[in-house]
Amino acid sequence: MNILIADSDKEFISDIRRSWNLDETELLLCDDKDNLMPLVKNNPIDLAFIEVPFLTFDNMDIVSYLKEKDPSIEIFVLCDNKNWPGATSAINRGANSFLMKPASVSQLEDTAKKIQTLKQNKSTHQLMESQVLDTLLGDTPEMRKILKTVYKISPTTSTVLITGESGSGKEFLANVIHRYSKRAGEPFIAVNCGAIPENLVESELFGAKKGSYTGSTADKKGLFEAANKGTLFLDEVGELSAATQVKLLRFLQSHEIRRVGETEARYLDIRIIAATNRDLQAAMLRGEFREDLFYRLNTFHLTLPPLRERKPVIPTLIRYFILKYKETHGKNITDVEPAAQYALAKYPYPGNIRELENIIEHAIVLSEGGILRLEDLPENVQEEAREKTVAIPHIKEDIPEPRLLTSIEGTRVDTPAKAADEPADAEDIISLEEMERRHILHALSVCKNNKTEVCKRLGISRATLWRKLKELKIQMDGDE
Repeated sequence: MNILIADSDKEFISDIRRSWNLDETELLLCDDKDNLMPLVKNNPIDLAFIEVPFLTFDNMDIVSYLKEKDPSIEIFVLCDNKNWPGATSAINRGANSFLMKPASVSQLEDTAKKIQTLKQNKSTHQLMESQVLDTLLGDTPEMRKILKTVYKISPTTSTVLITGESGSGKEFLANVIHRYSKRAGEPFIAVNCGAIPENLVESELFGAKKGSYTGSTADKKGLFEAANKGTLFLDEVGELSAATQVKLLRFLQSHEIRRVGETEARYLDIRIIAATNRDLQAAMLRGEFREDLFYRLNTFHLTLPPLRERKPVIPTLIRYFILKYKETHGKNITDVEPAAQYALAKYPYPGNIRELENIIEHAIVLSEGGILRLEDLPENVQEEAREKTVAIPHIKEDIPEPRLLTSIEGTRVDTPAKAADEPADAEDIISLEEMERRHILHALSVCKNNKTEVCKRLGISRATLWRKLKELKIQMDGDE
């Protein structure tokens, strides 16, 4: 991490040069205001500590210059009792905070260490997110086509309209577009247009002047202003009133807004991504949605298929939600038993990805011994598996190949399950329990009754195997 420290106190700068002891940092030290700009222009900077008198140079605002050069830079202002108003002004222009002088070297080191940790965590999170992006959305021909378009349009400023059933991942896809854009370091503000009371929509979105409506006791900044320089995601855009649709259209044409009760126009640099589960073209025919607004939003149109048409992604989503919720609920989940896997694969998910997320959180809360079991799933998911018997030859046609979560913590979390025992005749319908019994018997046969090897091949724990042997009344000798 490259750290700039600019202060006119030459003794303080000498102390820093002598005693700085934070690993993986490179210092850029400056005790002369005239030398600051060459340092700033010619070196990448991750973190800056700058004394108030250094904040302007030839009528140039150093904070604004640094932020424009790299929006992710962290800036702390060094000030004393006389010039702290200059620090406050710098914070309004984008600096993080201030440190009162005299500051010690250890204070700067402690602050730098916190920023270093935050940046490392953010970098790791973004790397992990980019690695699982494609698999989280689904590796199907239709999704590959959508992602190909996403990678092309993300760096642009074009508006995007995302349609699809409720819970199908529209906000997640909008966030992907933002993260791949040049605005990735700026705000991503998501708002559900249908969740805001109609009488408050305009003030929430565009802001309001003090006294412009009952209860307005101060000037209010709206969500549009909060998203300035970044991306504003308008979910359920089809629920906007006719009056708000006009204001949104005006913004898309001019990039200007007016707070409620004001006449002054404010220019904002925002990318708009809109989403809806409604048929906007049908809404236009009914006069419920403006045609000119639709075409403004519809520069690029992405239609997300429902989860039932993206079945191969379910094992990866299961892992993703396990990682998301296991620490929240204090559970170390290491395995999903086959019966639960089958139920999760078979269930049609009318609520799409959002419903799957709720199902996994539900199961984690009820789980025991680090294993997600069939009985941990909601009753309606269990019934889907218990009530529907399946012809073995049709399993691969109807649902994705059964998969076992072999390593919740690993980069590859789903591996195809080993082939089950020889399929029954096409007309021979068997129960889920019998199918599971045959599968385990086949694994025992292949592994010559070596339980350790069976557990390894099936991707289950030894405790799960013992429980299954007992439940399915499978007798065997030995304790390998």
